[in-house]
Amino acid sequence: MRLKSTFGRVAVIAYALLFTLGSTAVANASHGRECATPSIDRLQQWIASGEGATEPATGSILVPKGRHDHTAKIKFLADDWAVMVVWLGNKFEAQADLSGSAGFWMTYRATNDLYVQLRPAEFWSGGDKWVTKIPSTGGRLVKRFFSFKTKNWTYLPALGKPSYPLAEALDDARGLVFVGNTKNDLEFQSLKIDGYRPPCVY
Repeated sequence: MRLKSTFGRVAVIAYALLFTLGSTAVANASHGRECATPSIDRLQQWIASGEGATEPATGSILVPKGRHDHTAKIKFLADDWAVMVVWLGNKFEAQADLSGSAGFWMTYRATNDLYVQLRPAEFWSGGDKWVTKIPSTGGRLVKRFFSFKTKNWTYLPALGKPSYPLAEALDDARGLVFVGNTKNDLEFQSLKIDGYRPPCVY
């Protein structure tokens, strides 16, 4: 009986230790800087949408940078509208509440001006979205802040005026959609949204 009792106590202690170590590992992973699969600032879905002439034409635009990091690269190949998408919740069905966010920091390079649309889940389709201008950097890598203040956002007459206020897009944000109608060589090395930490999904 004593042997069985001792064995039982050892088994319980061992199980508790494994549970603690496992919980610690999960906690550490959830508080890590990046996700287990390729990401930039925990944003895993950087996608060439197939709209317009781009390189790559479709799929992920993430490529390795150094031993552990990634960067996002895409080329707009024609003087016509092209599209690149970042899903804020790392899957299409997810939304992010950015109503309390001041804006986002982005480290990027661009050879021409382009725009980023803040697309809400409720009004995802179509080009009639609120946009802010992403200035050309002349191909140099720069870090800039883009505010979510209403005065900094407008719409493109060629794509249509949104039927909802910017505040509604911030409440229900599904993605940042980068659009341009000129040839452009683009790279994104960082995109950090104030007050928002993307969940790792994959």
